[in-house]
Amino acid sequence: MMFKWLAVLFGALLAVAVLVLLAVTWIESRQSRQLAGKQPYAPPATASRAAVVYFSRSGNTALAARHVARRLDAQLFALEAPDYQLGVGGLAHALKDANALKEKLEALPDIRPRTIDLTPFETVWLGSPVWLYSPAPPIWAFVEHNRFDGQHVVLFNTFNSRFGDEHIVAIRAKVMARGAKSFEHRHVLRGRMTQQLTPEQMLQAIDAEWFGSTP
Repeated sequence: MMFKWLAVLFGALLAVAVLVLLAVTWIESRQSRQLAGKQPYAPPATASRAAVVYFSRSGNTALAARHVARRLDAQLFALEAPDYQLGVGGLAHALKDANALKEKLEALPDIRPRTIDLTPFETVWLGSPVWLYSPAPPIWAFVEHNRFDGQHVVLFNTFNSRFGDEHIVAIRAKVMARGAKSFEHRHVLRGRMTQQLTPEQMLQAIDAEWFGSTP
């Protein structure tokens, strides 16, 4: 009898987990469609002193990155991670890797591009969502494969609940070990998926909290 109830409990928990994954995937896909066309960005025609490098899954960090690039008149570079495409499979893989990265920092995903020539820039902004309280694995991979010699590096995150300070300390150490002269962290709390800031509210928060003014 005990085994039967345990099997029922396990089945119920598995069903709940699947439903959560499906719900999150649906919300991510909807957000991606809604945000794809917001604030398109054309790179500056002249040389820029700043670069914005970002990874985004549902499009929120991408929107923040485009906004930051516009504020700074910066060059914009998007990172792609083939294993983390939208969908249940990509989400499950993303969560698995984010959890593994906490125990093994060398557990890094394949990203494209793997390296970018950052030597022309004085400031490099690195954008990422927060997964399981840490910047997402693709931004860790980018830091691992690139150098920031003499540059000021700004990590910026969009997130739903919270981030762990220990993960920010760890990525700061990696950035500084890769030659950066200074590091800072900026972030914007979007809220849980059912009670999030609107895209407009998120950009207003970025203007107020990161730049101290509206454009």
